[in-house]
Amino acid sequence: MSKPRLLFLCQCLPYPGDEGVKIRTFNILKRLAQDFEVRALCFFRRAAHHSPEQVEAAVQALSQYATVSAHAIPQETSRLRLLIDHTRSVLQQRVFTVFAYESASFRRDLQQALDTFRPDIVHMDSLDLSGYLPAIPRGLPVVCVHHNVESALLARRAQSARGFKRWYFGLQARLTMKEERRYLPQVALNVAVSDPDQQLLRQLVATAAYLTIPNGVDTTEISPLPDADAGIVFVGGASWFPNRDALEYFAAEILPRIRSRLPDVPVTWVGQASAADRAHYATTHGITLTGYVDRIEPWVQQAGCFVVPLRVGGGTRLKILYAWSMQRAIVSTSIGCEGLDGHDGQDILIRDTPEAFADAVVDVLTRPDRRQQLAAAGRRLAQSRYDWDVITADMNRHYLALLPKASR
Repeated sequence: MSKPRLLFLCQCLPYPGDEGVKIRTFNILKRLAQDFEVRALCFFRRAAHHSPEQVEAAVQALSQYATVSAHAIPQETSRLRLLIDHTRSVLQQRVFTVFAYESASFRRDLQQALDTFRPDIVHMDSLDLSGYLPAIPRGLPVVCVHHNVESALLARRAQSARGFKRWYFGLQARLTMKEERRYLPQVALNVAVSDPDQQLLRQLVATAAYLTIPNGVDTTEISPLPDADAGIVFVGGASWFPNRDALEYFAAEILPRIRSRLPDVPVTWVGQASAADRAHYATTHGITLTGYVDRIEPWVQQAGCFVVPLRVGGGTRLKILYAWSMQRAIVSTSIGCEGLDGHDGQDILIRDTPEAFADAVVDVLTRPDRRQQLAAAGRRLAQSRYDWDVITADMNRHYLALLPKASR
């Protein structure tokens, strides 16, 4: 018998795997393709795919799992469109993402897929694409993924902003919550990436259907790195607000306390960063911002302590899963490891004040036995709990259960 057909709608082009959302989405798509014939409609960002050749290379790489088409985000090619989208969001009191992802070519492609591919189920990889939900025929089951509880993330960002930004992020938090309350009960299944996120969603709509599928890591492809006794590393682009806030917090509040005892400790921040940021943090704080790198392993290998000083965020932390897999000792805030099954003192150190965070980092860097114990326990946890094959073992069964009997 032929496989049931799944239409995969995605706010990103999930290749190459150079950021958390793309890594998760790629692995979910790969495993859904085991039981479904997949047609994928994806948006791509110019920051990640600079040329038509890069877009085509990504499409070709994904073609072993799905028939893929890629669409530009219209506002990325027009500053006027960007301004109009923000204005329409305010005037029409509708969340900004509805306008940001409105694309005539994507909408035509969606309608053609509904007419000719005739899917049995739809996977929507983010509620950012909620503007397309009214086009899905009634009775066709939709699974919607929530990589974060976006309304909560925006509310946290508003609290830390000032002036106009505080007002605007507060507005978008309220509009996003309105969108969540509207569509959570309308889709067949809402997928959260952590149990805390699922609880937040349930507080918005208790009667909707939910499932938690955590983020994962391929522990067969990521080998443990040899121990290192010097250096601090963080992984994450500085352009995303939670990472940016973590960088500022670490540089201003934590690092001076560490360097009062370890004056020469090197610090590396791995991920996309502007030239201005790279120059500023190198000169002012002695922090190396690498900018975009193809692989993080060479940078992580040089460091004895992996830090996650996040104060804002949601979902589960792929950066921690990768650090565990690479057998690195981790110091994190509670928010930084929220949603993970790590245990303070066993496979991770969790500290929420600058003083305690700095003390833990120094402890890891100066005590080899402590560092190696944390690192080895983290590697074991990644293998037993967070390997992608473990996480997705029952995922397809939940999708298949939503199909009409004739399509199963």
